[in-house]
Amino acid sequence: MARTRASISVLALLLSACGMTGSPSSSTEGQPKMNLQEAADRADGILDETFAAIKPPVQWTHRYSMPGDCYVDRDRAVMTIISAERRGSFLGVLERHWTSKGYSLVASSRNGLAAHFKTQDGFQLEVLIGPNGQAHLSATTPCVEKSEISQSTSKPSGPDYSKKELPSPNVKSTFWSSEAPLSSGNVR
Repeated sequence: MARTRASISVLALLLSACGMTGSPSSSTEGQPKMNLQEAADRADGILDETFAAIKPPVQWTHRYSMPGDCYVDRDRAVMTIISAERRGSFLGVLERHWTSKGYSLVASSRNGLAAHFKTQDGFQLEVLIGPNGQAHLSATTPCVEKSEISQSTSKPSGPDYSKKELPSPNVKSTFWSSEAPLSSGNVR
């Protein structure tokens, strides 16, 4: 319970520091015209590419797909345990991947456990690593035209907890879960 409260506190701190409230940017100038389904598909594609860039791979599950009046938020939880010794490396992999795609860093937490990026077309990406080593990644679309929206067709790399209570991370990785300090030879 204390860990859950700590995770929520870190997330709230990051979101307030970013000026975010879980809603998309209100500016749509220069953004391509798309509807909610097209935007949700793009958010899924961004998250799929992000997980493909994580080496060695981690196991993830859908958390939720939350449509707003004009935006969609897709959220995924990492079920692989990310040890305290590997959290910086995990965030580094994500930051290098997102930067290589031309996404800009908007904010990061002082403790190095959260970061917020934005794509050129207004999608907002967030990563948060909780105190129990569970990472959450989300993609929020910009405000787009209203339309029907379906659930993500991306297949989780393990059990799907989208309609169940999310357990603590429970998948061990020889790299990501290792408590051995990183040497300069094995930094990712």
